[in-house]
Amino acid sequence: MQIRSVEITVGAFMAAGIVALFFLALQVSNLSSLGNGDGFKITARFDNIGGLKVKAPVNMAGVRVGRVSDIRFDGQSYEALVTMTIERQYNTIPDDTFAKIYTAGLLGEQYIGLEAGGSSDYLSEGSELAMTQSALVLEEIIGQFLFNKAGEGVKPEGETP
Repeated sequence: MQIRSVEITVGAFMAAGIVALFFLALQVSNLSSLGNGDGFKITARFDNIGGLKVKAPVNMAGVRVGRVSDIRFDGQSYEALVTMTIERQYNTIPDDTFAKIYTAGLLGEQYIGLEAGGSSDYLSEGSELAMTQSALVLEEIIGQFLFNKAGEGVKPEGETP
């Protein structure tokens, strides 16, 4: 009888551990707060979105105000067209707001950061952000650094180091 109660206790702890791992996986993958889609959609165009993904957070002053809902390639302008769903409670964001793509943490998760402008008109369904800054691509930064360092090492003929 005592062995059976130990087995039941161990089983309960195992089940609780599996449930905890499931919720942890949802948190890490940004699937826990899918929401009901209640919000308004805005768009922004970027030259390079780096590793930005659908469901990535959209933050303003460090507060999540929405999520990326769609990413498409515009074949006419050759830009990435990012659609964001902003929660309805944040309906007083100026329409001249600036959108930047940032990298969070060591794992490199990318998100969109909004910086408010000074307009008295607000974003609404279908608005497009005109001012954007693309993602910084680490490979490009390293390549530019190495190219500049290599250029510094070249001396004109006849000059001694």
